[in-house]
Amino acid sequence: MKKKINSNSLLLLITVVLFIVMYAGGCIIYSAKGFTHLQTFLNILINNAGLICIASGMTCVMLTGGIDISVGSLVAMDCMILAVGIEQWGWSSPMLMLFVLVIGLVFGLVQGFCIAYLDIQPFIVTMAGMFFARGMTAVICRNQVSIVSDKIFTTLSSLKITIPFGGYMNKKGVMQMPYLRVTVIVALIVVVLIYLMLKYTKFGRSIYAIGGNQQSATLMGLNVKKTKLKVYVLASFLTSIGGICYCLNTMAGTTQQALGLEMDAISSAVIGGTLLTGGVGNVFGSLVGVLINGTISALVKTNGKLISSWSNIITAILLCFFIILQSVFAKIKDSKK
Repeated sequence: MKKKINSNSLLLLITVVLFIVMYAGGCIIYSAKGFTHLQTFLNILINNAGLICIASGMTCVMLTGGIDISVGSLVAMDCMILAVGIEQWGWSSPMLMLFVLVIGLVFGLVQGFCIAYLDIQPFIVTMAGMFFARGMTAVICRNQVSIVSDKIFTTLSSLKITIPFGGYMNKKGVMQMPYLRVTVIVALIVVVLIYLMLKYTKFGRSIYAIGGNQQSATLMGLNVKKTKLKVYVLASFLTSIGGICYCLNTMAGTTQQALGLEMDAISSAVIGGTLLTGGVGNVFGSLVGVLINGTISALVKTNGKLISSWSNIITAILLCFFIILQSVFAKIKDSKK
């Protein structure tokens, strides 16, 4: 257990240092373009609030040695249900948000049952879930639907939580105070709750034990199947929370929404120190992984001369680096046995 904790801490430390170096470099290079403003950092949180929730769930899944590639499609379906439900079905947004959360629970229950009790590979099950959710998104509506009529949803989307420090004067001489959105508060609460669950509950310790060695976890008397089922239900539930946050940012539902979001969640978890083989990881590391991906996108956007694809290229390079780093740690661990 001590070796796992050391590996976890070292990977997390590398991730945090990488983020600090990247962001500090951006502040130095693009200080004239406002990268040093507190709002720039807060915008990264705002733009990735939904991804933070999804990456938290993905971390739990990956800690068991599993994977979930259906999250992007589930987010798209959630957004379309919210948009069509408000604008065409006439449902209230609170009822729709509750409905979306229930869908997340059912979605995770079906996938978790197939993986845990039918012993089907997680990649195959969640790929089927990905196709189903993306297809259902188009069945619900093929056109883009913008959310404009529900006062509660539009108010939540536009609500600004002002920060009383870190303001700056814009070009017109007006003081601009930094702000957060409700979605960021929700995302940070999710991270804290998942961290506490993983660290201090029996369920959280079981997740680490199963990812570390499933056979040993079974011999210890842990109910591996039930734990895996709960993990996938939790992950899909968090994905639906992320879907609501995502929709509050976009205020629309489209069939092409959240394409590749599952890869963003997986890369954030891996860059944050979660081993692909399971057993080692930290939800705060995944949060920093999301911030790294967001910082890369912000740097590319601030540059103005680079196309957006460069952010994907840089993320891919970092992902390869951390996968290789994990492999090195694994070989060192095996050599000491």
